[in-house]
Amino acid sequence: MTGLAVDIAFWTFAVAAAWFGWRVFRTDSMVRATFCLLASFLNVGAIMVLLLAEYLGVAMFFMMSVEMVVMAIFMVAFMMNPAGLNPMEMVHQPRAAIAVGIGAAVGLGVVAVVADLPPAALLDEAGTIRALGNELMGASMLLMEVVGVTLVATMVGAVVLSSASGRYGSADTGSVPPLLDPDDPDSRPDLVSADGEGDAHAGHGGHGGHGGHG
Repeated sequence: MTGLAVDIAFWTFAVAAAWFGWRVFRTDSMVRATFCLLASFLNVGAIMVLLLAEYLGVAMFFMMSVEMVVMAIFMVAFMMNPAGLNPMEMVHQPRAAIAVGIGAAVGLGVVAVVADLPPAALLDEAGTIRALGNELMGASMLLMEVVGVTLVATMVGAVVLSSASGRYGSADTGSVPPLLDPDDPDSRPDLVSADGEGDAHAGHGGHGGHGGHG
């Protein structure tokens, strides 16, 4: 690639990585946030490839793809928030988060401007990086393949388990919390108020939303 093409590709990947990273905290779903984070990491991996750090870039592709997909599947299977798709706040302690984000951005920007970086990526003419990769992965390839099969089996198992039973019993019978008192039909956890008294109208009134999130 020519210098201009590399510059265009770098800025494209950089803007995409920053935008998807921002979307992680703006979306209202854990699953959507997971895939936005995956997209951000993939763009960072592409930047590593442009910097001739091919091993790190490709490793980023493989590791983040598997990790984020597994995370999303487990969210769909086991989260109390059904499928992680109900609206929820993704940012905790927003003031501290904003301060840390601005501080990190300013610090990295100062390093990028002030540091005496080489004008071009250094070539590994001796093949040291390739030799290191072969040393790390050559003897461990069988182990990595076993891990890959295990992850696939885990994902399939998570889907099977989530489809076979819900949080409170069989999936085909709905997800209804059991009664706290077998003799009191109004003693379901989602119908009990904060003071411990049952609210027979909670399922139809202002508290009815809690049952939907069970």
